[in-house]
Amino acid sequence: MSAELHLSADRSALLDAVESLADRYRTMPQSRLMGEVPGHPSRAAAGLALARELADAALAAAGEPPHVFPDAGPFAVGDQIAVAGYEFAEEADEAQLSAALAEVRAVLDLIT
Repeated sequence: MSAELHLSADRSALLDAVESLADRYRTMPQSRLMGEVPGHPSRAAAGLALARELADAALAAAGEPPHVFPDAGPFAVGDQIAVAGYEFAEEADEAQLSAALAEVRAVLDLIT
């Protein structure tokens, strides 16, 4: 497989995982969103931390300085993950995509 095809496959895998995680958040009731998970005060906080990490990495890969990624509340976390994940996937290289995929899967495991 060529490097470009492999990068495309990695990007697709990341975007599939991001959509799965975002959908999980979008359908989660408030009681689960606000439930504590290891390392985070809530599932929503774990998702926001991931969205912020992806957004910062996307900006860094694009040569842009980091900026504050807002906390728009627990019901917006799914959308924030999707937006940050798509922005990151556009800028990331193969190694970054693989690392991000592991992070997204780790949060998915954490919240289920």
